[in-house]
Amino acid sequence: MMMINEMAQAAKNNNVMSGEERKKAINSEEGLSQTFQKIFKTAEQNLQIADEMILKANTGDSVSIHELMIAMEKADISLRLMVQVRNKAIEAYQEIMRMQV
Repeated sequence: MMMINEMAQAAKNNNVMSGEERKKAINSEEGLSQTFQKIFKTAEQNLQIADEMILKANTGDSVSIHELMIAMEKADISLRLMVQVRNKAIEAYQEIMRMQV
């Protein structure tokens, strides 16, 4: 997220972007930020739910094995998605850094 702010600031300082283009960049940045926050929150919630269910199963509470496995798979998929989004963001940043100005 910092890289988008830095790029927008650099473009603003160099007067490369018009006023409309700046607005679009700022709005897309907010959307991207919110999307990342959603992904991270969902992954965190799914991991917490899976941990709670595992703890209940280990302490002897009645937990359906099916519900436990579903919760664990949701947590796994959420974590994988978060890692892939992070990897793509890093790749995009590296590609931008390779561009010649």
